[in-house]
Amino acid sequence: MLPRALLAASLVLAAAGAAALEVGDTVRLPEVRTLDGRTLSAAALAGKPLVVEYWATWCPFCAMQNPRLQKLYERTRGTPLQVLAISIDKDPREAADYMKKRGYTFAATMDSPALQAVFGKRKGLPELYVIDARGRVVQKEVGEMLEEDVAGLERYATP
Repeated sequence: MLPRALLAASLVLAAAGAAALEVGDTVRLPEVRTLDGRTLSAAALAGKPLVVEYWATWCPFCAMQNPRLQKLYERTRGTPLQVLAISIDKDPREAADYMKKRGYTFAATMDSPALQAVFGKRKGLPELYVIDARGRVVQKEVGEMLEEDVAGLERYATP
């Protein structure tokens, strides 16, 4: 009976990995390598509020939202709030060039199987998550956020 229970549990976990992350879910991010070559450990990404945005260089809505995300990043520098953008582009050089050309200084990485296991399938772009210091998803937005909505994420910078 135990092997059947273990099999059932592993199937549930596998199915959960494919489903998109939702508000209320708890996550732990894996270590990521940023487009500029830094490594952000899982520990460095845990224990502080984190804004995660999925984006692509070819996405017009991302092109509108990313400057707003940069402003948020600049306004909350020195607070616990972190920003991590995850590119779904195929070429990391293209994503890195895009970031550099536009002067974005928030952390960015490429999507990976490890990140896909955490976040599941995309429902649109940009797709933004706010994860609190305990690792709980407290906000999820699919599609472009307006200036005031991105600015409102600043509330997560203070406990």
